[in-house]
Amino acid sequence: MAPATPLASRLLKSWGDEAVVYDTASGDTHYLKPLTLALYQLCHDHPGYTSVDLAAALAARLEVANTPQFQESIEDTLASLRTIGLLKPA
Repeated sequence: MAPATPLASRLLKSWGDEAVVYDTASGDTHYLKPLTLALYQLCHDHPGYTSVDLAAALAARLEVANTPQFQESIEDTLASLRTIGLLKPA
């Protein structure tokens, strides 16, 4: 898994289980809903985790079943985080 990009050019502000990230270089602001923020934090804390590892860890944290649909949701969210530049490309 690609690690989270450094926040040197980004400002992260969280409220409970939600956050916004402001990219000082581009001026873009991104809203991170609870699942996305939790996944981003896991990527930051465990850069060596695969998407399967991330899905298992997040399912355990959220106390939900690690179903194929959940894993697909994690893959989609990872792709979104890469698209907006919060994760390095795989």
